[in-house]
Amino acid sequence: MPMDISILSEVFLLLLLLIGLSFTVLIDPYLQKNNRRVMLIIIALCFVLIVQNLWEHELAVGPARPLFRTILAICGYSIRPVFLILFLAIVQPKRNHWPCWALVGINAAVYCTALFSGVCFTITGDNHYLSGPLANTALYVSAALMADLFVQSILNYRESKKLEKWIPLIVAVMIVVSVALDYQVHSEEDQAVSYLTNAIVAGSVFYYIWLHLQFVREHERDLMASQRIQIMMTQIQPHFLFNALNTIRALYVKDPPLADQTLENFSVYLRQNLESLSQSDLIPIAKELEHTRLYAEIEILRFPNVHMEYRIEDGQFEIPALTIQPLVENAIRHGVRSRKEGRVTVSTAREGGMHRVTIEDNGAGFDPGQKQLSGESHIGLRNVKNRVEQMCGGTMILKSEIGKGTSVTLLIPEAAGNGKKEERK
Repeated sequence: MPMDISILSEVFLLLLLLIGLSFTVLIDPYLQKNNRRVMLIIIALCFVLIVQNLWEHELAVGPARPLFRTILAICGYSIRPVFLILFLAIVQPKRNHWPCWALVGINAAVYCTALFSGVCFTITGDNHYLSGPLANTALYVSAALMADLFVQSILNYRESKKLEKWIPLIVAVMIVVSVALDYQVHSEEDQAVSYLTNAIVAGSVFYYIWLHLQFVREHERDLMASQRIQIMMTQIQPHFLFNALNTIRALYVKDPPLADQTLENFSVYLRQNLESLSQSDLIPIAKELEHTRLYAEIEILRFPNVHMEYRIEDGQFEIPALTIQPLVENAIRHGVRSRKEGRVTVSTAREGGMHRVTIEDNGAGFDPGQKQLSGESHIGLRNVKNRVEQMCGGTMILKSEIGKGTSVTLLIPEAAGNGKKEERK
């Protein structure tokens, strides 16, 4: 009997989807080896399940072959719970799943009794399916595994509060709905590929997306940690340490009280730089301004021609650590310290749903078209730009004119700081 065109179309789309997913999993350089292996096993079992569905459908509507149809049914009932364990292995990769595998083994053993007993099901000589008292064993085992998957997915979400953690829950709901729909189908003659098979194939795609998003999150954390280290290293250069210590030593000869105060400021400055390595959240603007003042006071002792001015109109928001201070350092080191009367101004204000932070100087300036965010002197600018964009969805606007000075403006959305506060609560 030729297969219906609608069935062929459905199978073609499923196979096309699985082939594309296989290729993507194989070439994705960011999947961990264990996750890649699990995904490939899931894809292979999806192919097997589709073939099993089609073959069983053909046997149900064709000549009676009870033994062959029984073997195919045993295969289908045995494979389906395995998908749930593999999904669990993705959600909780470090967990030992041997109790779940034991359940799956018992489930397969129970259905194998169909070869010599009708305790699960029987395919009669006239090609009819008769269920036995243990016909729903796969359903009960799958329900237990599904409950475990639900619990683990919810716990996973509660730990991180990331929206992608809902993906396993969505897949679980899809599977439950598909099982309910399959129970509305009266026989294999009415359906070639089950709703459950379709849900499992779609779930496999969802889980691959979930794995990739997990890597993106980890990559973002690693990138931020790397940037914090890079920023700290740019802030504690050997020449700055050497010059600051020499300044303090000279002050002990001329002004011991000022030397003591400068030494204390210097130690606080170093401690705050080290603390920034573990700082992944936004910090109050007041804390960042305090860090900036400590740095500026030390540098101004060496360059008395430099004057700092603070115009703080908005002080109730949060900002990534080490954002204003690197910009002030750039302004002093590469802009105003060679001026007869150098000036650096730090201002904050609220405008149009944004917190605005501006660092202006009357230094040498540069051509943004030729030098913007490139070269050693602009590593700090590039790091600040990346952190503001990634950590709070802000933007950085850079303006500079040769001989007149440079202006850097940070625009922080009002919702950025509020979201962090609510999350910490």
